[in-house]
Amino acid sequence: MNWLDLIGWAGSALLVWSLLQARILRLRALNLVGCLVLIGYNAALSVWPMVGLNVVLAVINIWYLRKMLATRHDEATYQVVEVGVDDQFLAHTLRVHGGDIARFNPGFRWPPGTAAERSAFLVVRADEVVGVVLSHAEPGGVAQIDLDYVTQRFRDFTPGEFVYRRSRLFTDRGFRRVVSPPGMVAPYYHRLGFRPEGDAYVLDLPAPPVGGRA
Repeated sequence: MNWLDLIGWAGSALLVWSLLQARILRLRALNLVGCLVLIGYNAALSVWPMVGLNVVLAVINIWYLRKMLATRHDEATYQVVEVGVDDQFLAHTLRVHGGDIARFNPGFRWPPGTAAERSAFLVVRADEVVGVVLSHAEPGGVAQIDLDYVTQRFRDFTPGEFVYRRSRLFTDRGFRRVVSPPGMVAPYYHRLGFRPEGDAYVLDLPAPPVGGRA
């Protein structure tokens, strides 16, 4: 087997590996790299139909990647829907993703062992749930996050930002701080402006607007 064959096999392996990815951004990126490798391989062998096929696939991947990256912070694409803490669809979502939730939030229990005010938010893309944020009130204007979960397909994105930074969901309730879930695996809060404090991350919120709900 010569070096050119190795390149061809590597490109094919990348294409197969990309199709095994659950995360859509990673799938598209790996698929694009595989297509580019196979374009070079087939061009070296003058197999032009395969060159044409991979060029088309590469263009499709680039189009989708550009669209996903351009809308990852777009409020028109990702919206926050508040639901009741006893909402049946929320309960269904937590059951469906229960195993995955336990991987990243091993200490998660809902509802938490407190009678404090609780809130539940779904982050949606069209009619698809891409994230869940659950919280309860602690003394001193603290919103303690109990769960910040992103579905596997969208884990390369940060949909939680639409709850914390792109809305007034906490400030309108009079909260001054948001504290990340205890024991969360692979937290991403440093990307959202949170600062580390002990074993958690904290976001200091601005004062609620005049006339805002306390």
